[in-house]
Amino acid sequence: MSKFFPIRLTSRQLATPSVLHLNFVRDDGGSLDYTPGQFIQIHFPLADGTTARRSYSCATRHDHHMGPGEPVEFIASRVPGGAATALFEGMAIGDCLEASGPLGLFTLKPDDTNGRYLLIATGTGVASYRSMLPDIEKMMAERPVDIVLMHGVRTAEDLLFADEFADFASRHGDRFRYIPCFSRIQPDADICGNGAEPRHGYVQNFLEALAPDPERDIAYMCGNPNMVDACVEALKGFGLPMKNIRREKYVSLK
Repeated sequence: MSKFFPIRLTSRQLATPSVLHLNFVRDDGGSLDYTPGQFIQIHFPLADGTTARRSYSCATRHDHHMGPGEPVEFIASRVPGGAATALFEGMAIGDCLEASGPLGLFTLKPDDTNGRYLLIATGTGVASYRSMLPDIEKMMAERPVDIVLMHGVRTAEDLLFADEFADFASRHGDRFRYIPCFSRIQPDADICGNGAEPRHGYVQNFLEALAPDPERDIAYMCGNPNMVDACVEALKGFGLPMKNIRREKYVSLK
């Protein structure tokens, strides 16, 4: 069981109309360090006297050991009628919550020898991949590995960190591809800036075009459970073994 510790809200803004971008620091002098891909749990009381628990992936671009007082970013969906949404939106800057963690195994493995990663997400699930960018850049400098990041959203206003991913792609050429997939609109070519390859449709519909290779690929999936399940079945159909399919499902709880 992870020990509880206090975290203090230092900033809050809208990342999109339906997503909050929150910064917290640990308030007891300890560090909120984590491995990219891990999450923090928050614990808070409900009106009926029970305690709720919610999990949020750490989204900070993680490029060093994070010491005491350094903020960690979280991305939280705004769920109508949601207890966590009401909590976050009702907090004043400087208020504290109880938290535990970091937790989770949805991380890059230092002993991987694959030739390509397929990083697939919907909605706020892309937060983990943003935190991995410094490690990905270091990995690409050390060995011949390519990256494809696919992010499924409804419309352009639902994109998260698109400028950062597009810039990263433009700096790394064909070795890092950023493919935002829009389910509700037909995107313009320049909707996400240079470096992006926008598509119309669901992320799982474009796996075949990537020609998944069981001898080369490791796939990560984070987000909507239906997307995760569909991608797992598709990748198994291409011959990827389950040990090369790593997943984390996001469910928006009230």
